[in-house]
Amino acid sequence: MVPAPNLLAFALAALVLIAVPGPSVLFVIGRTLALGRKGGLLSVAGNAGGELVQIAAVAVGVGVVLAQSLLLFSVVKFAGAAYLVYLGIQAIRHRGSGATAADPADPSSTARVLREGFIVGATNPKSIVFFVAVLPQFVDYSAGAIPVQLATLGAVFLLIALVSDSTWALAAGTARHWFARSPRRIAALSTTGGVMMIGLGGTLALTGSKN
Repeated sequence: MVPAPNLLAFALAALVLIAVPGPSVLFVIGRTLALGRKGGLLSVAGNAGGELVQIAAVAVGVGVVLAQSLLLFSVVKFAGAAYLVYLGIQAIRHRGSGATAADPADPSSTARVLREGFIVGATNPKSIVFFVAVLPQFVDYSAGAIPVQLATLGAVFLLIALVSDSTWALAAGTARHWFARSPRRIAALSTTGGVMMIGLGGTLALTGSKN
């Protein structure tokens, strides 16, 4: 197990890092503006599932291989960036129509939104680098069970991120609900959400690096 002082120090560091709005927050806000509150919360859940895969990969050593391979890292980076751009374009194309949102009466649409969030989370190169570079610093190597310690630290980060991202989704969903009284304004919000995702994808492609 991770020693209590290490766990507390990591939780505080993760809280500070997560509290500062970054790509994850922009993704959540963009998705919520485009899809509504439920779509935003489902995107948060899907994104967390994707990051859970990354944490598991780091715990068993695969994450290190990916982060140190320029080719593999670039493939993941550009795949993630391209997918964000695709989601942004879809939001703009269907702005105001609700065609991209999760319909409570249609389980397939809920699964789709979850899947889209999962892909974004699993292909985020910045979180891979973070998990590979930061998690090991809080591990007590003398205590053994290194994969378990890494997984525990990752779970703490994920829990804090879930609470933070969900809060942003609820706030953005409240704002969207207020604007939804006008079809023209809701179309503009969907477009704004799409543009945010396209911009985030472009930024990820241009600035995401191993260094």
